[in-house]
Amino acid sequence: MIMDDQVRQRIENDLKNNKVMLYMKGTPEAPLCGFSAQTVAILKEYQVPFKSFNILDDESIRQGLKEYANWPTFPQLYVNSELVGGCDIIVELHQNGELKEILSK
Repeated sequence: MIMDDQVRQRIENDLKNNKVMLYMKGTPEAPLCGFSAQTVAILKEYQVPFKSFNILDDESIRQGLKEYANWPTFPQLYVNSELVGGCDIIVELHQNGELKEILSK
């Protein structure tokens, strides 16, 4: 599936306007999968402001992100418009101290 320009523009605007952007299933207050919940919990530990988007609300964004990032799963965490990774990568970066550095840039 080829992403249309409108979807690409929405994703790029989200990333440009939010230093820390999390595409997830559900919301930070009510995550709809364990991986999203775990990622939100880690981000909250750092007390960094972040914006989230519930990919279950918009199939075009959900599919577009898979293509945009070349990453098939969610959540997807972006910092400074760059994909950091999904839950397992976030957990690993958190445990080895690298996530703190990434978030403080």
